[in-house]
Amino acid sequence: MGSGKADVFLGDLSKRARESFVEHRRLLSFTQFVELVMEHPMRFARSSAQYVRDCFDHFGVEEFETVLGRRKHYKLFDCPFDGGRDRLIGQEEAQASVYQILTSFVQDGRIRRLVLLHGPNGSAKSSLIGCVQRALEAYSHTDEGALYRFNWIFPADKIARESIGFGGSGRTSPSTSSRDTYAFLDDLDVDAKLIDELKDNPLFLIEPGARRRLLEQSLPAGADFKLSDYILRGDLSHKSKRIYEALLTAYQGDLKAVTRHVQVERFFVSRRYRIGAVTVEPQFRVDAGARQVTADRSLQSLPASLQNQTLHELVGDLIDGNRGVVEYNDLLKRPQEYNRYLLATSEKATVSLDHANVHLDAVLLGSANETYLSAFKGSPEYPSFNARLELVRMPYLRDFRVEQRIYEEQISATEMGKPMAPHSTYVAALWAVLTRLKRPEPERHPEGVRGLIEHLSPLEKADLYADGAVPEGLSPDQARGLRAAVPVMMDLGADGDVYEGRYGASPREMKGLLLRAAQLSTYPHLSPLAIFDELRRLVRETSVYQFLQIKPDGEYYHHEHFIDVVTERYLDLLDKDVRSAMGLIDEARYGEYFQRYIDHVTHWLRKEKLYNRATGRSEEPDEGLMKEVEAAIAGGSSAEAFRNDIMGSIAAWSIDHPGQPMSYPAIFPRHFEALRAAYYEERREQIWRIKQNLLSHLGESSSSMSTEEAQQVRVTLDALQSKHGYTAESAREAIVFLIKHRYEG
Repeated sequence: MGSGKADVFLGDLSKRARESFVEHRRLLSFTQFVELVMEHPMRFARSSAQYVRDCFDHFGVEEFETVLGRRKHYKLFDCPFDGGRDRLIGQEEAQASVYQILTSFVQDGRIRRLVLLHGPNGSAKSSLIGCVQRALEAYSHTDEGALYRFNWIFPADKIARESIGFGGSGRTSPSTSSRDTYAFLDDLDVDAKLIDELKDNPLFLIEPGARRRLLEQSLPAGADFKLSDYILRGDLSHKSKRIYEALLTAYQGDLKAVTRHVQVERFFVSRRYRIGAVTVEPQFRVDAGARQVTADRSLQSLPASLQNQTLHELVGDLIDGNRGVVEYNDLLKRPQEYNRYLLATSEKATVSLDHANVHLDAVLLGSANETYLSAFKGSPEYPSFNARLELVRMPYLRDFRVEQRIYEEQISATEMGKPMAPHSTYVAALWAVLTRLKRPEPERHPEGVRGLIEHLSPLEKADLYADGAVPEGLSPDQARGLRAAVPVMMDLGADGDVYEGRYGASPREMKGLLLRAAQLSTYPHLSPLAIFDELRRLVRETSVYQFLQIKPDGEYYHHEHFIDVVTERYLDLLDKDVRSAMGLIDEARYGEYFQRYIDHVTHWLRKEKLYNRATGRSEEPDEGLMKEVEAAIAGGSSAEAFRNDIMGSIAAWSIDHPGQPMSYPAIFPRHFEALRAAYYEERREQIWRIKQNLLSHLGESSSSMSTEEAQQVRVTLDALQSKHGYTAESAREAIVFLIKHRYEG
């Protein structure tokens, strides 16, 4: 790029920067800021709690169905502002808790507590806070999220030194000056600029009574907005108050002349530059301090009246994080004497320093490992702290499908340097979740489901949590009762420290395991078999992993046995993939078959005849067809009860999904799987022959196959790759493993 092109490039860049500066209203006079407030009072009169909650709302919310019922997911945790990088997957209950706490702060008009996220290592506590801080960064760059602070500007002699009362006789009236504000002076025309490091709202330059009147008159009638104590009663920082009073005295009470020195500046939240988003690490020091400004030689040009004042500049984590979010990472790792100031700070939003009491407006979010919190609860200081904490529990996930999404995002083929076989993240996620589940406590549930809950295996419990899938053979009433018990089941141990999800393999540990499995030279790809090898190594390291030291409780906490459980599930998935790849039946035909069944059941329950298009006559519902389907999917239930339950499930789904097209596979996944199994059982010998041919082909001994059989093998292998994501090598490995463990002998 020649110099001419460089000039054009830089010129264009400069032009865009200037346009952005003006568009974002980076600098304002105090009068211009007041005009903005009058136009958008709910935007510029927010406390930090209101601002953070509005940030949640800005990115939106979506609702979805889970086994626990409808849940909300706040989209800021998808990190759309960063292309989804480092987004938070799961933990919707913790998201909702934080939002509800922010709402309570807004309703109370003040922040009275520190929000402490607690849970085991690797449960995404810091990730949640990081998403909030990054969302605030993006939000602060929008018009809706604009934030303003102010600076004090003192012009050079040639501008107005004589006219402001700090030089000469002091009798010159400010009104004789041709300037209404010094906010836009060039740097060469400014002798001194003092920044308000607390980033106080410029509204504090208006005394509280007039401030209240301004805001109440500006708010739209009936607006759902509560003016916070911070806005109504807040005041200038110690340094700004001294400057304000000195100027007011010099100008003999002329407030307009005082505000001439005010430069209102837009600021943007930034974690990198510690502006409104600060993380306090567990270091051994206090989090705020002050240093004298007037001792600084660079500020000798301040007016004489201010040089005679003792001005202090505030510094520290709390100062940098004011008007935003301060994160206390691993709060309980540092000695408690360094946290005692939080008793007052979290309740009164103040920090007492040697030279001033600092009033803050910041949402305080902390994280704590469960082990440290349990120890802290036993200390004599805990009762005092507990009254000033909002505890939000963040256990490990217990839905293996959500856990699988975490691994899929954290692990990529690029990072591993080799391809990943299907079901790799599935088996890792399922094993991890099995290690976290506790044996159910039947006595906490209604008598009608106690027996079912008592006999739930870890795998059945995992399936129930993930898909709402119940064990086979249950009646519709039993299935409903078991699903209804899930919320209480998932709350197991919530009143104490040994709750479900506290112990088990962490996502962080599982990511390390997946990376190690990917490095095994015996496998050309990351596959479930490599993961099983690594899991067998891991379960022997009982001195390294705390969860391996937990004594088995019935079928629970048998971590080595869980490898076999997951292996069997993996074989089921392989069998399903291979059968599907054979293409013996079009998947759409299951839907048509089930639709016919629903049509006949509907008319049977209504005691109506059904029009037969083939014969052109109205006929009784086909009892043979209904019994044929029910033989595969009813699980021993009576025909009438089962048919009523089917129609009830369809009606309930329609109510929960208004306007959506009916999807029988989504409503009845277990029934469709049962239909497939019944179909393949009828063709067991044919399927067995194809699998044997596959094994022969992979062993390069396919000469004995007929032309038709060879074609079937090619179709199956092609479908495994195109439809199910296998490579040629992973397909070979999977088929050999399946036949060896399911079909030999």
